[in-house]
Amino acid sequence: MHTHYPIGTPGKPWTQDEKAIWRKQQSCSRSYRTEVLEKLYKLNHKLDLHHYGALNYNTQRYPLFALCTPKFKPSLPSVLITGGVHGYETSGVQGAILFMQDAIDRYTDHFNFIVAPCVSPWGYETINRWNPKAVDPNRSFFDNGPSDEANAIMAFVKPYQSRLLAHFDLHETTDTDNSEFRPALAARDGIVQDKWEIPDGFYTVGDSGRAKLDFQKAIIKSVQGVTHIAPPDKHGKLIGSDMVSDGVILYDKRSLHLCGGFTDAEYVTTTEVYPDSPKANPQQCNRAQVAAICGGLDYILSTQV
Repeated sequence: MHTHYPIGTPGKPWTQDEKAIWRKQQSCSRSYRTEVLEKLYKLNHKLDLHHYGALNYNTQRYPLFALCTPKFKPSLPSVLITGGVHGYETSGVQGAILFMQDAIDRYTDHFNFIVAPCVSPWGYETINRWNPKAVDPNRSFFDNGPSDEANAIMAFVKPYQSRLLAHFDLHETTDTDNSEFRPALAARDGIVQDKWEIPDGFYTVGDSGRAKLDFQKAIIKSVQGVTHIAPPDKHGKLIGSDMVSDGVILYDKRSLHLCGGFTDAEYVTTTEVYPDSPKANPQQCNRAQVAAICGGLDYILSTQV
């Protein structure tokens, strides 16, 4: 159980002053321009680069980009891929980019694509779950919400909603969830947060309203060829939720205002890679994200024939 965080008074939610203290403690540890934007520019020869906004924290430093299939084909369904909703979850960002570099060409005869690889670039640079306002973008996917990051991608995707068949939201579960981010959440909100056992391996989070378990199972099977799947804890759960299949749990994504809940896509999954495992490395984590997307797309193609 978390009982202490260096900012704030236990049991009392943060004021704006305490959020300002937290914000001043954050610093950039890596470059969004070098690690993300320059890679996106190089993909512009085969995908259209769309500038869908900029974060007002620093509009020059944090432009927002998505890459889309050139000349959408009205006869084809569309697939949305989002990464970096939590900026610190590195393979969500780099896995989305790697999919575009190495694998997307296999699927462009069957799907239109919208790929937003880094929804939260400030979080990417500062290795943070929150944005500078101490807001979690992945609890903010609702109209006029408090996250500029969530609002921007929702507005961009809105015209494509009616043709979306699938949404892959790429995430990680890390040891810092217990050491930093959950304690910070408890302090910010003046509540108690229990620690949970960090799953050692890959898992997916389906939407309880459209679980599509065969789709989730196909993703798990595909990822098994790249990295290990998280086993259940001693209570048969993953991060406090019941496993409904090997490596699969469910959330009510819409009620939680998660990124995976903001579309009406039939097939929805949140991938969760574990980069802190002694059995994994960064390249393997990126490839696991690609395998998850490919496994899901291959399953959809097998059911559409």
